[in-house]
Amino acid sequence: MQTYVLAGGCFWCLDAAYRALDGVTEVESGYIGGTVPSPSYEQVCTGTTGHAEAVKVTFDTDVIPSDVILDAFFTMHDPRQLNRQGNDVGTQYRSAMFPADDAQREEFARAQERASEWWDGGLVTTTEPLTDFYPAEDYHQDFFTKNPGQGYCLAVAVPKVNKVRARFAEYARS
Repeated sequence: MQTYVLAGGCFWCLDAAYRALDGVTEVESGYIGGTVPSPSYEQVCTGTTGHAEAVKVTFDTDVIPSDVILDAFFTMHDPRQLNRQGNDVGTQYRSAMFPADDAQREEFARAQERASEWWDGGLVTTTEPLTDFYPAEDYHQDFFTKNPGQGYCLAVAVPKVNKVRARFAEYARS
């Protein structure tokens, strides 16, 4: 098993898209990269804590390669948007990767290079130290599955999930 911590906009979308892939065994939404211990969603939403909405995605490398997990990350959000994804604006929505060790740092750098080619450069994704990851409140966990008819999910998450499922069809859950 391998675990990555990644931030790319609203964690509901990342969570939903990763859960659509075979080999992903766990996704946990949370907050990372800030200065306030154990922040609440409301605090993070102010943009003053320094935290990013992120997911901790755990996957079985015998089922899905790490390159697919990372390429899916760069597929499900626009890594050229600084401190935002669409209408979600603020540093809490930044594009960031949090490597656990030098091997992950190298994998992340290679993934950024690949993504730079298909996004035509201009990536603003940062590589930041892996600091304390604070799980988000229970109602944020697996939000899309629990709230499939919610407006944001229909307008924002569904297209991202569909994009990942189409691009990585051989790994899409049926």
